[in-house]
Amino acid sequence: MNDVKSNYCEHCGGFHDAVVDYTSQVKVGEPVPEFEFEVYHKGEVKKLSLGGMRGKWIVLVFYPADFTFVCPTELEELAKLYPKFEEANAEVISVSCDTVFTHKAWHDASENIRQVGYPMAADPSGKMAYAFGVLVEGGEAHLTPDEGLAMRGTFIIDPAGILRAMEINDNSMGRKGAEALRKLQMAQYVDTHKGQVCPASWEPGDDTLTGGDLGLVGKL
Repeated sequence: MNDVKSNYCEHCGGFHDAVVDYTSQVKVGEPVPEFEFEVYHKGEVKKLSLGGMRGKWIVLVFYPADFTFVCPTELEELAKLYPKFEEANAEVISVSCDTVFTHKAWHDASENIRQVGYPMAADPSGKMAYAFGVLVEGGEAHLTPDEGLAMRGTFIIDPAGILRAMEINDNSMGRKGAEALRKLQMAQYVDTHKGQVCPASWEPGDDTLTGGDLGLVGKL
């Protein structure tokens, strides 16, 4: 008999086993769900879907909540780098479990967030956050003040809808926007240079290695 406790999740309306509450449902190398969601973008509320963005790279950036402390520093940094993401045929989408109306209020009130020119997605049900393994869930096993919020997760999705990279941080640890850009550039390089692999700290223009080259074994 399975004695794993299942808990009702108010955020997505389902029951989740406690042992998988923090396990990502998406996996690197596999397709991501084709979610449809609302975004606040350029003064308007719009609908987007991951499935409808095939043909572009997507950098999906989950963060805990609007009107917080670390989050505006991350989103502002991404805003300054946004032109470089656009040049690379990539769309940046920030996601929190707030509503689009809260996004608008934050955008209007914060000097940092007024710089954001990329779509700000709303996930008030927590369905996207849960599917990507970043929803902080409560319950007796792991009570936390961040319950119902998203952890800091960054996901790079290729034009075919395949997840190519993921990173999830504790909410006390801010991310570096330039690192997300570097990972995107690395994913794009190996995508267009079959057989090549990127060594540690690779930057565009650096040398790469040939994957599976037995001549390199023991020499690096």
